[in-house]
Amino acid sequence: MISSIWSKPDHLPTALAESASAVDQLIDKLLAMPDGPEARVYEAMRYSAQAPGKRLRPFLVLASASLFGVSLTSALQVAAAIEMVHTYSLIHDDLPAMDDSDLRRGRPTCHKVYDDATAILAGDGLLTMAFEVLADADTHGDPAVRCELVSYMAKCAGPAGMVGGQMIDLQAEHDSSLDIGAITRLQRLKTGALIAFSCEAGAILGKASAETRKLLHAYAHDIGLAFQIADDLLDAEGTEAETGKSVARDAEAGKATFVSILGLDGAKTQARALVDQALGHLDSFGPPAELLRQVAHFVIQRRS
Repeated sequence: MISSIWSKPDHLPTALAESASAVDQLIDKLLAMPDGPEARVYEAMRYSAQAPGKRLRPFLVLASASLFGVSLTSALQVAAAIEMVHTYSLIHDDLPAMDDSDLRRGRPTCHKVYDDATAILAGDGLLTMAFEVLADADTHGDPAVRCELVSYMAKCAGPAGMVGGQMIDLQAEHDSSLDIGAITRLQRLKTGALIAFSCEAGAILGKASAETRKLLHAYAHDIGLAFQIADDLLDAEGTEAETGKSVARDAEAGKATFVSILGLDGAKTQARALVDQALGHLDSFGPPAELLRQVAHFVIQRRS
């Protein structure tokens, strides 16, 4: 049973740490260093993929998979794949042509340690390897399940998901007039799409019903927006030491965010309302969904 990964399945901090450790071990194996000059791109991929982090998206894969009796091997494969995609997005997001960030996860960004070209290739390498991992027989014995995972992750990571959201976000940097509806859609694509994949992946692996997937998708939608509101609040109120990245960038750029539109108090109220709504979607799962309930609270209480 997948629950064996957690020594304390009702204690989120311990579960997060144990999940992250298991995912990191698999990523270390998947990104084994080769001989030859191409080793440099592997080194850059490993540098970013193994940087300290919450590994929230992989955790959501494991927690959702636990609801359906999915094997630990299968769930970890998908968890590693989604972390690779997330890390690729961070590497590219930090580049000078995008956010031009010097710090990520408490240490210099990939392009600062290596160079812009190597960072681009490292991101490309992680993205493509993620699909290789999903397509591997270790991910699931049923090829149709593997195909569905590949297809859904491509949709969530591509122009109809994260990439599209990032494009809108770049445009938002020059348009402070965006309303709450536009910002919500932006973040649903940029941040929420990969969180939706993470929450639904367990249901795909477990061949759950369409109705069950809808509940997990609705949960993911709400915590994804709450997560982004928390990010906006951290940018406004947090410190570089807390977050491990540069702060106050949104206000300096005059960028429209949940905080700029709703204000600090309004944003906090909205985040709490989204968490309450997310919890309602988990009612039918009962006690086995306790970790997912704790995650909903965690996303707005975190300081990094």
